[in-house]
Amino acid sequence: MQTSDVDISSSRVLIADDIQQNRELLEAYLADEGYEILMAADGQQTIQMVEQHQPDLILLDVMMPGTDGLTVCSNLRAHPLLCDIPIIMLTALDDQETRLKSMMEGADEFLNKPFNELEMSLRLKNILQINRYRRLQNERARTQWLLDSAEEAFLILDDQLNIQYANNQACVLLDLSQPVRSEEHTSELPSRE
Repeated sequence: MQTSDVDISSSRVLIADDIQQNRELLEAYLADEGYEILMAADGQQTIQMVEQHQPDLILLDVMMPGTDGLTVCSNLRAHPLLCDIPIIMLTALDDQETRLKSMMEGADEFLNKPFNELEMSLRLKNILQINRYRRLQNERARTQWLLDSAEEAFLILDDQLNIQYANNQACVLLDLSQPVRSEEHTSELPSRE
């Protein structure tokens, strides 16, 4: 069964669980799926691993001694550089209160222990795909801002020489009445008379 066309070969997943057997079971399954695996045995180690390696996704056990998963989730969501990393909470508890607390702390998803391998595979791939799309959108917005604020003129043309994008400087030089910002609004290059 084909679950998704998402390329996961470069995705790094941090498994945070205080029970070594659980970490090893998840590691074996996820390594077979093509993920790069990192592991942490407690909350403090999880935070250190996330800061050091910035994984693409975190599988985080709710109940760990010391700093529990809910506190780790809250701390990561408060960190400006780490707050967007997707977190899937792992829990043996199947109660609404745990799920609500996890959502309030910023969890993106849940997996119940023992987990269903197909469900886990689908949830991970879906979250990774959504997160990659979000990152792409953020990168596009940064690029747009850089181009718009540049002192040089920038144009993006299609193969028929229609303007797909013109920054502010290009609009001034080409005497375009309004900036061209997307593929939806194209205009032809002005003639050189």
